[in-house]
Amino acid sequence: MCGRYAATKDPATLAAEFDALDTMEDHAPATDYNVAPTKNVVAVVQRHPRDDEGEPDPSTTVRSLRVMRWGLIPAWAKDMSIGARMINARSETAATTSAFRTSVAKRRCLVPADGWYEWKRDGKAKQPYFMTRPDGHSIAMAGLWTVWRDPANKDGPPVVSAAVLTTDAIGQLSDIHDRMPLLMTPDSWESWLDPDADDVAELLGTPPSLELVESLELRPVSSKVNSVRNNGPELLEREEEKADLTLFDNPR
Repeated sequence: MCGRYAATKDPATLAAEFDALDTMEDHAPATDYNVAPTKNVVAVVQRHPRDDEGEPDPSTTVRSLRVMRWGLIPAWAKDMSIGARMINARSETAATTSAFRTSVAKRRCLVPADGWYEWKRDGKAKQPYFMTRPDGHSIAMAGLWTVWRDPANKDGPPVVSAAVLTTDAIGQLSDIHDRMPLLMTPDSWESWLDPDADDVAELLGTPPSLELVESLELRPVSSKVNSVRNNGPELLEREEEKADLTLFDNPR
């Protein structure tokens, strides 16, 4: 966890929900019911604005929506391929891991999602579930981000990438999987995103709100989500509500 999630809200809705500016312009990712690693995703960051000379203004910060590649590419990486293996960062060790420690200190973000998918194992079978908020509000997953430049093409465009932090599953989620995203409630957004905060150990070590976790809907869904080629609202439907799963699993 977390290896797939859904993100279907338009930028204006996300900007209002997270009290952020939409700086994505025409680069915003399309509605996606099956977000997979290496895709472009929306992240929320808070930074000091820069003047025309590129100097930051330490007296204020601006919260904004940005486009990032899912799968963090460390600055020291020789190529982008490592990012596919860096989609998650363990909250327990991120601050001391070479790939993530600089981002923990300087580049933290929120990754908005309608919900995320997880697979519950039952013997050899795996049942996918979609974890979502019944009230329709976005789930805010704690994330880390960084900027990478291709050492073989230093004049090329930088790649901004991100990873989702995970922690031990609690409450009803522990029946599905032993890990879950590190979920951030609105009262912790400011502290987590603050670019001047030099110690976020407490936020990294605090379990997600049990009240929030227990309020989530754990919805069994079709195994169609297993394939990244499938991407539509039917992926979010309860499995038992479908009249004939065979039609969905074996389209003609």
